[in-house]
Amino acid sequence: MKTLTFPAGGIHPPEEKHYTERKTIENLPLPKRVVIPLQQHIGAPCEALVKVKETVSAGQPIGGAKGFVSAPVHASISGIVTAVAPMPHAIGRDVPSVVIDSDGEDRKFDGLSGCEDFLSLSPGELKTKIRDAGIVGMGGATFPTHVKLSPPAEKSIDTVIVNGVECEPFLTADHRLMLEAPEKILGGLSILMKVLGVSRGVVGIERNKPDAIEVMSREAVSLPGIEVVPLKVKYPQGAEKQLIKAILNREVPSGGLPMDVGVVVQNVGTASAIYCAVHDGMPLIERVTTVTGPGIRDPKNLRVRIGTPFSELIDYCGGFKGKRGKVISGGPMMGMTQYSLEVPVIKGTSGILVFREEDLKLKDSRPCIRCGKCVEACPMRINPSLLGVYVEAGVMDELEGNRILDCIECGSCAFICPAARPLVHLIRFGKAEVMARKKK
Repeated sequence: MKTLTFPAGGIHPPEEKHYTERKTIENLPLPKRVVIPLQQHIGAPCEALVKVKETVSAGQPIGGAKGFVSAPVHASISGIVTAVAPMPHAIGRDVPSVVIDSDGEDRKFDGLSGCEDFLSLSPGELKTKIRDAGIVGMGGATFPTHVKLSPPAEKSIDTVIVNGVECEPFLTADHRLMLEAPEKILGGLSILMKVLGVSRGVVGIERNKPDAIEVMSREAVSLPGIEVVPLKVKYPQGAEKQLIKAILNREVPSGGLPMDVGVVVQNVGTASAIYCAVHDGMPLIERVTTVTGPGIRDPKNLRVRIGTPFSELIDYCGGFKGKRGKVISGGPMMGMTQYSLEVPVIKGTSGILVFREEDLKLKDSRPCIRCGKCVEACPMRINPSLLGVYVEAGVMDELEGNRILDCIECGSCAFICPAARPLVHLIRFGKAEVMARKKK
């Protein structure tokens, strides 16, 4: 059988998944303190529902959504609220947060209730449970899931894709979740299909995870309408538009969304969280995170309460190995370098990646040599080199017409550039300038 992939661009960075791909998921001990940002999603930040000195229980709502594109947040441990104030966040600035000191009891909130016969619920009831549980895209995008499940009436959805690609180097959290909890992922996919009224569900997995393909395929045999599709290994296949092209050969139009071609895409972690929210009644208060890289003494996959500081995960993994060079939230291609180890794990924290100083081979950026490799590598068929030159020259009027807003910031262009040009940074700056002009 022909193995599928997306046709345009893409790269093959070293996979580096050997650090943790065989490490079963461990539960990180209950943290003594959590810092829970009131914004862990794309959209409007939450409004605090608790005050200092208030007692809270795990799963209790502590931040209420202020708009449709927003998601509530919940206490991840039981204890006492000790602060409601701006605190460090992985995005690089302080964000209003709720700080909870643990009472060590891990007492659950009384209002939580699940439904074992979850497919007996109506689509509306299921969507309400997903919204109230604060489910967002856990692959890193953090888009509120209930919004994706509310397409306009004119957008007809026929397929749900669950993204098990995990194409970022080093990360293995999704891989291990597919091996250890396939029933939850497929249960979540069944819920998504019922909410959207579709009869076709697909799980896309790259061929560098043959054990996950086998386990998920075996589990899906008895589920009508659900299939597992093996994919070639190519970065950034986990991006929504590339995944849809690879599996369904449908092209999301420039400026469009997956719903424009009849598709909704969710990450495997999100599907599992949906199952836990509906079946067990448990809001999104924990996630699986990979702690890995050459700078970690004992890399692991950990199930972690939301709000746990990065420092506790690193300490649990034996601490740093060698001289610390860089700590990244997420993978090496699209993750963000961190300025503090006190930033907390949030709903979108797929990994913590640590490099030693000796691993960072920094090259001086040189002028573009017009080799065209960035154009060949770009999965969105845009010209990264040209956009970079325009940004450097301040020719901002040319950016939108050259489709800068279609850039998905995957980093393929910067990875392949022989002149070591910071193309993603230049394009990101240009995109911000274009968006600022559009708001005027």
